[in-house]
Amino acid sequence: MENTNLPSLKDLYADSDIAIKENQLNILLNHEPKVEWLKTHPVAKNVLYIPIERIEFLLTSIFQVWNVEIKEVKLIANSVLTIVRLHYKDPISGKMLFHDGVGASPLQTDKEAGAIDFNKIKSNAVMLAAPSSESFAIKDAAEKLGKLFGKDLNRSDKIMYDSIGKKFEEEAKLLTKEKFNEVQQLISDLNCGEDEKIGLEMELTTLTNKTVEAFILKIKQ
Repeated sequence: MENTNLPSLKDLYADSDIAIKENQLNILLNHEPKVEWLKTHPVAKNVLYIPIERIEFLLTSIFQVWNVEIKEVKLIANSVLTIVRLHYKDPISGKMLFHDGVGASPLQTDKEAGAIDFNKIKSNAVMLAAPSSESFAIKDAAEKLGKLFGKDLNRSDKIMYDSIGKKFEEEAKLLTKEKFNEVQQLISDLNCGEDEKIGLEMELTTLTNKTVEAFILKIKQ
């Protein structure tokens, strides 16, 4: 049977600096959008939205590298439906990630004509509806990034993301990668059984700068 190289506890927990940055990014993405960014929907009652130009500005400001892939465009009833894939570069890992989004926009008809009366569709209806549906799809995909992009904007029940900042309240409280590796090496060099070492490594993952020295004294005894 082929050996599988499983990640060690060191691999899973040592990169505390990366964890801090990822957490900071999550906090940023889940800030409430500025009130000045919000617009009232011209048709839907009591519905707020963030204009596409603001969404594009935020994508460029935070991720710098991003692009939109149009997956599908089709006509459903009297509306143009667009499905997109929003690709963006993770500013921490450098990896390209994506979210999918769906948007639809109705074809405009002549005044007092039925919504599906295709004989009364305005000559520029598709020209207006197609890019509009694409914009809605991009915004739908971007909302999945966090509240800053409009997630939860029109929901009555909202989840507060303040608590995720408590995971790493202060970088100074966490062990640096170098300190973690130093203590992990001390554990590895101990003359004890593997089960005891695993237990000590699990304890290592919970240490802070305030508790690490006492832990080192304990394992050196």
